Amino acid sequence: MEAVKESGLYAKPIYRLAGDRGFLVEFGKGIDPRINSKVRTMARALEKNKHGGIREIIPTYRSLLLIYDPEITNPDRLCPLIEQAGNTLENQEDSPCNIVEIPVCYGGDFGPDMENVQKAHTLTPQQVITLHSSPEYLIYMVGFTPGFAFLGGLDEKLYTPRLETPRMLVPEGSVGIANNQTGMYPVASPGGWQIIGRTPLKLFAPDRSNPFLYKAGDKIKFMPISEQEYDLLSQKENNL
Repeated sequence: MEAVKESGLYAKPIYRLAGDRGFLVEFGKGIDPRINSKVRTMARALEKNKHGGIREIIPTYRSLLLIYDPEITNPDRLCPLIEQAGNTLENQEDSPCNIVEIPVCYGGDFGPDMENVQKAHTLTPQQVITLHSSPEYLIYMVGFTPGFAFLGGLDEKLYTPRLETPRMLVPEGSVGIANNQTGMYPVASPGGWQIIGRTPLKLFAPDRSNPFLYKAGDKIKFMPISEQEYDLLSQKENNL
């Protein structure tokens, strides 16, 4: 189902099948805060009045993935529900976001790719730190690994390609850059992002009442810290 496009936003959502239990609802093209706001607002509306056949609602950059029980419902029944929810949200604004501060120790052993970023843009370490820690980054979506936040708002002066050869293991808490995005590794995992620092905070802790420090729609503010501050915060986190 195609739709008219208006400045990156679709006049109506585009629906696509995603396997025998998935229904994809696209709201626009590209990485755009307006599109993402609509995705998150729609997700909340559908979650609030959840249809019995919908098992899971997954928001992404520009679309919603509905996982449904085919014995209870189907795409033909889901379309009217989505359109009805969309009509009620026509002029509704997104809910206020939380700003989550993330302390980061940049460079050195914590940022093995800092030099790559410097050379790519002829910047000093301090200029990289200042450019990276100045914005408030919108969390467009969370995925890939538990708590991995895909952030928008990176300064163009820091756009840096991924590593040609990904690492087999990136340490937990690493902060990196990949092309026009920045993000954090909540758990140790393979990855090809340019690592410029690390946070001592546990971004994903399954033993906490709330395992995550943030959610899609929140904003991240990186706060530069020294190695000594990193060690103190790390000890505090590990003693919780």
